[in-house]
Amino acid sequence: MPLPDPYRLTPVDADRLEDVLRLDTWAFPTERSVEALRELPSPLSWDRTYGVVRVDDEEVLAGFHGAYPLRAYPVPGAEIACGWLTWVGVHPGHRRRGILRGMIEHHFADCLRNGEAISGLMAAETPIYGRFGYGMASTQLDLTIPRGAALRPVAGAAELEVELEEWDAEIHGDLVATIHRDYARLPAGLGRPGWATRETPEQRTAREADPPAYRGGKESLRLLLVRDAADDTLAYATFRRAMSWERAGAEGTVHVREAVALTAAAAHRMWSVLLDLDLTTRASISNLPVDDPIVSLLVDIRPAVPDYQDNSWIRILDLPAALGGRRYAGDVDVVLEVTDAMLPANAGRWRVRAGAWEHAEVTASDSEPDLVLDVRELGAAHLGSISLASLAQAGLIEVRTPEALRAASAAWSWPVAAGANWIF
Repeated sequence: MPLPDPYRLTPVDADRLEDVLRLDTWAFPTERSVEALRELPSPLSWDRTYGVVRVDDEEVLAGFHGAYPLRAYPVPGAEIACGWLTWVGVHPGHRRRGILRGMIEHHFADCLRNGEAISGLMAAETPIYGRFGYGMASTQLDLTIPRGAALRPVAGAAELEVELEEWDAEIHGDLVATIHRDYARLPAGLGRPGWATRETPEQRTAREADPPAYRGGKESLRLLLVRDAADDTLAYATFRRAMSWERAGAEGTVHVREAVALTAAAAHRMWSVLLDLDLTTRASISNLPVDDPIVSLLVDIRPAVPDYQDNSWIRILDLPAALGGRRYAGDVDVVLEVTDAMLPANAGRWRVRAGAWEHAEVTASDSEPDLVLDVRELGAAHLGSISLASLAQAGLIEVRTPEALRAASAAWSWPVAAGANWIF
């Protein structure tokens, strides 16, 4: 992938971590020093990390990007290989020279070489990635719930046992990782698209660490476990509390990092504890899928002040493989005319045929198109939470056959909202 003179792309390994961190502090300002950041575990997969250097000064990184090689990324009804773009940064002294575009083009080629039909990311700045063909494929919900908020009753919740412990990665890491992974496949037969798990050892180590630098003035990480009579663990929550003394007494917040339950009863039991811890007045949690069980369990969601923002962005890299790799929620037989300015192999007319809950057959077609759209919109719809009909109503899809839009919108949708509950 060509870069403008005098720049070139180069692989970066763990020996250059300090250079990567130095660039990162320029791209993403932080109060932490490079020396302090070096002490934190790195989540990067070093065989998939690349820098940009000047040919006359290879010691200083002008740009950097990496990929997490996800082999089991959940899409509707299936799991596929995905190259997750991360740590994208350009030094402010080297901006506006085409470095970002060169890195994105390299990332696409790198993913395709590794058999990854899609790329995903979480955007630090949302306007950037649409122009490279990424579509916003899921939204997330943030809640701040008052202490004692009423929950609707769920049978069996009261019989479950709760344990509260100090977090220990060696003791709890495997258990939490298993529950988090199992949740991706619920409800049975459907699964939750976009629910990325910590697939690589580096991701797990970084996520499970609890150094003081991560605490932001709050306590060390705590763990809540919910178990049944057979001693099977059905839910976990990780959290930190923060408290101050005000004139009226203690003012405390339970900052919930993750709250994951495998059954409805376990979700109810978990939240009943999180919402009733002593010396606290509220619980806050971010990165929830928009249909997380707590949304339905709350008797009154209004005091929780729900806040929504973008979550996962998806880029189709190998169109036949990507569309054939997921399942569809209804019968569909539609011809798409797709534009793709960066990957010409995706551009053209494609016939997509699938039965309800089956994989699709995707073939090139000479037929007149039913829908005309850019690869960005196809990525936005890929996880089943952004409907083709809504994109058409926004003027982003040209509808040649109205009946086809109806069938395709139903087929591309999914009964479970997409979303990941952590930023990576």
